[in-house]
Amino acid sequence: MTIPEDTTGSARGRLLDAAEALIYAGGIHATGVDAIVRQSGTARKSFYTHFESKDALVAAALERRDARWMTWFSEGTLRRGKQPRARLLAMFDVLREWFMSEDFHGCAFLNAAGEIASPDDPIRVVAREHKERLLEFVRAQCDEYVAATGIDSRRAARLARQWLILIDGAIGVALVSGDADAALDARAAAGHLLDSIPATTRSPARRAST
Repeated sequence: MTIPEDTTGSARGRLLDAAEALIYAGGIHATGVDAIVRQSGTARKSFYTHFESKDALVAAALERRDARWMTWFSEGTLRRGKQPRARLLAMFDVLREWFMSEDFHGCAFLNAAGEIASPDDPIRVVAREHKERLLEFVRAQCDEYVAATGIDSRRAARLARQWLILIDGAIGVALVSGDADAALDARAAAGHLLDSIPATTRSPARRAST
């Protein structure tokens, strides 16, 4: 599934569109300002009017992609599952649709972080914040799952972290292999992970009430 575009008619919006498309397809270092300006159809002066540097433009483009991607992913997940377990597993169905799209080039935020050495660089900060927001969404679904099953609530944080690793792992394998079914393999592993949580890890309060 292609993530919907969020274009505007302004010069700033066109620069953001061009930067995101070119950098996602070819990388940050391989994409020059001239190429971004040319694809955007704006004057070079517009670039300097709206952004102090190429890195500032990249960070802004990633921030916008983060908001759009998270909306797409969360809405797709919630639409596919009524029960907590179904929603957790549905994340991988959403990912598979993305993997099958022609413009899939992996995770834009992992790709960007891999090109930027400093953890304090604004681009790395945006990438880190994206993963934090994704983990927060996953954690919310894990909280609902442990509440519904009576599993010890302390398992939710660990389960969410493991889930994020499965998500990012599936993205990485799909990118390298070109096989969208990496999402199905991750889904199967996720199901085994849920089934492996022993029933004896229920919280004392919950056991006392049963």
